[in-house]
Amino acid sequence: MSLAKQIEVDYIAAYKAKDQVKLGVLRHLKTATKNLQVEVLRELTDEDVFGVIMKQAKQRQDSIEQYNTANRPDLAAIEAAELDVLKTYLPQPLSDEELAALVDETIAETGAADMKDMGKVMNPIMANYKGRVDGKKLSALVREKLS
Repeated sequence: MSLAKQIEVDYIAAYKAKDQVKLGVLRHLKTATKNLQVEVLRELTDEDVFGVIMKQAKQRQDSIEQYNTANRPDLAAIEAAELDVLKTYLPQPLSDEELAALVDETIAETGAADMKDMGKVMNPIMANYKGRVDGKKLSALVREKLS
């Protein structure tokens, strides 16, 4: 089943179950995918839908950080609940050990030696493990290894 169809099925199930959080998140997700479909003038692939989900998840993560900074744990909790719903559609992130091993392997393959080569290490990892790697965490780890 395609990702868009899975979202539609889950949306109907959330509606029937009266799960307001999941229903709201999936409603926003369906709207965002529909807007993208209108923008690109074609049927969306799973990769397109996956990109929309990642963008929505990133927005929720940024909101959580801003609400915590502003000392608004009530709003951060709402965003966290919405992020949990979105995470069910994202692949499992790499563990810290897997990420460290991947960075070491990529540094060895590319021959990166200093901070100028940071892009040589980050670009292939971000491309090959899209959605499974946090860019901030990867950047910090690559900086540490190349310094």
